[in-house]
Amino acid sequence: MRWRLWAAGLLALAACKQPAAEKKIALLLPESKTARYETQDWPAFRDRLVALGMRPQDILYSNANQDVGQQRQQAEAALTNGAVVLVLDPVDSVAAAGIVELAHARGVAVIAYDRLIRDTAHLSAYISFDNERVGQLQGEALLGMLGDKVQPAVVFIHGSPTDNNASLFKKGARAALLGKVTVAGEYDTPDWSPDKARDQMQQALTARGNKVDGVYAANDGTAGGAIAALKAAGVTPLPPVTGQDAELAAIQRILLGEQSLTIYKAIRPEAQLAAELAFALRNTQGPLTHAALTSRTHNGAAAVPSALLTPVVVTRANVKDTVVKDGFWKAADICTPELAEACKAAGIQ
Repeated sequence: MRWRLWAAGLLALAACKQPAAEKKIALLLPESKTARYETQDWPAFRDRLVALGMRPQDILYSNANQDVGQQRQQAEAALTNGAVVLVLDPVDSVAAAGIVELAHARGVAVIAYDRLIRDTAHLSAYISFDNERVGQLQGEALLGMLGDKVQPAVVFIHGSPTDNNASLFKKGARAALLGKVTVAGEYDTPDWSPDKARDQMQQALTARGNKVDGVYAANDGTAGGAIAALKAAGVTPLPPVTGQDAELAAIQRILLGEQSLTIYKAIRPEAQLAAELAFALRNTQGPLTHAALTSRTHNGAAAVPSALLTPVVVTRANVKDTVVKDGFWKAADICTPELAEACKAAGIQ
């Protein structure tokens, strides 16, 4: 027993004496089917840490490709490789509590990024958006686009059932739409798969003889799948379709009139804030403090200090004044030759 206590003491002392230059931060993202993670979150996170003075080789990155077991292995590898802070966007919001407990046992802090991690009292912070409000904004905007139709038929294509955010989007959207529309089909979409969303949309169209007035799609990937099914079925004109994440393909579909809206979440500020909090945890002891942590979110075990950023509805009318103005997408990215006329009509040059 004395030997074990002595060994544990040596490990703790070694951790305390670890040079700051060798203290690593790991970003663990959940999947790559949603384009934002590789194109926005990871680069913004990495670049902010480099700007704060970290060496690129001390910033670890993994993407779990929607595999719970793989994400656990990636977390274990990050801990083995010297990570003192994990920034974790979970594949499964409940299963990820095991990663938090593993990190906590090793004295490593964890920040829940974009998706809340459930049922653990050992999170240092949670950074995301008001995700129930995201669903409300989508539903309210869709309702406005349906005009004065009485009980219009709407297909609901929600997100992954293992994603805590998906349940919040769903709650907000249903609150905005139920009682005001006819549910023409309602589906959860495993893995946020566009292909599965396309199949679900086709199922709804077959059941209703292609008579659908609108589509609530929880994100841009599922929106793309739904629109592919609508076009394959020869539905014209296309009904209003929602989305989320302001993916490049979605912005282009909006300008072409194929998708009605997306939700722009300022992902770069979110990733940059996560980097700043992780950097602070890397270099200090004790509870995390930051001006952005203005609220608390209960995860079933504790009230987690939280920073919840504000989402914005993007339609063809304000693409220029939102995602282009903020530099989220450059006009050159959006305005391919096929989009030249649509961009000109939207004032994007």
